Amino acid sequence: MKMPLKTALTTALFLLPVVAFGAEPEKKTLFSTYQEGGWVMHLLLVCSIAMVWLIIDVTLRTGKKKMTPPVDVATAQELFRAGDYVGAYQAMRAGFSPFCEVVRSSLGSVGHGKDATEETLYATVDKINSTLQTRINYLSVIGVCAPMIGLLGTVGGMRGAFGSLGASGLSDVGGLAQHIGEVLVATATGLLVAIPSFAAFYFLRNRLQGAIHQLQEQSERLFRNAPYDYLQNADVGQEETYAAMPNWIEAPEG
Repeated sequence: MKMPLKTALTTALFLLPVVAFGAEPEKKTLFSTYQEGGWVMHLLLVCSIAMVWLIIDVTLRTGKKKMTPPVDVATAQELFRAGDYVGAYQAMRAGFSPFCEVVRSSLGSVGHGKDATEETLYATVDKINSTLQTRINYLSVIGVCAPMIGLLGTVGGMRGAFGSLGASGLSDVGGLAQHIGEVLVATATGLLVAIPSFAAFYFLRNRLQGAIHQLQEQSERLFRNAPYDYLQNADVGQEETYAAMPNWIEAPEG
């Protein structure tokens, strides 16, 4: 009578230590373990590289001193105190920090009144937040996909294990052990990629929110008592505009 596959696989798991008893254990390297996991390890390697790159990149971008450099803040405050809004615009235009981008955009709308300036300020902050949040969300995607990829390797390894049992029974214990090793390595690697991805996702999300709050606070302080009545219709940015009068309206003669 043929032994059921489930019973045979269970028996094989208990027999593996007995077969290997007395034999010198083979030392495995990291590369051999990588090979043992099967083809899904290539996908998990790509996920792990992307995870490390995203963590480093977002960590560097979301530092409070990177988002709101004290030097840029001091420069803007000094020029605002002097009433040199054109100079402040030019100084912020020469900078590359998110703070410079927010202040520059807001100064470009300061001639249209307080509401337009604040709307531009908040819109620019939201754009910066959205751009960085998108990068952080990729870590969540990796955290979700990595265990699924590992599970795909698990299914492939189990399929190979049952195929080995069906073909040669318990006589080929080495082949069975190889497939079981593929199952374990693929599953464990998927979890090893997913766990730090989720941890970094929540850490960097909170880090970004703190930096965004400081960026918005420092930007709002500059425009808190801005003399909008005196700045009305002022073209601080001196940037080219493209909206003209409709072409069906004749220009006044003379």
